[in-house]
Amino acid sequence: QVQLVESGGGLVQAGGSLRLSCAASGRTFSAYTMGWFRQAPGKEREFVAAMRWSGGSTTYADSVKGRFTISRDNAKNTVYLQMNSLKAEDTAVYYCAADRWSRVVAGQGEYWGQGTQVTVSS
Repeated sequence: QVQLVESGGGLVQAGGSLRLSCAASGRTFSAYTMGWFRQAPGKEREFVAAMRWSGGSTTYADSVKGRFTISRDNAKNTVYLQMNSLKAEDTAVYYCAADRWSRVVAGQGEYWGQGTQVTVSS
């Protein structure tokens, strides 16, 4: 059974940092791209960042470029999203997903986690 389990969300003041984790299990993800997405109340889900599990190529949404960093730990089968200089508009439920690169950057995913809440107070 494939599982993506996010953790690390919470309440942080504007300008602060959080690191989200996405633990993947149930299959080999080396051929997959891992993505982070977010959905704020009343808004559509939006792409945040993606990384090819093999090779490590990355891409980011313009709104987070320079502030967020996606990374992975192969030994732990875990993908991270380091979020720095957080803003109130970063408040959302953050999800990780796995699929081919073209589908992830288009906002799609074969597998999804349950989400973790990030709240940034101004």
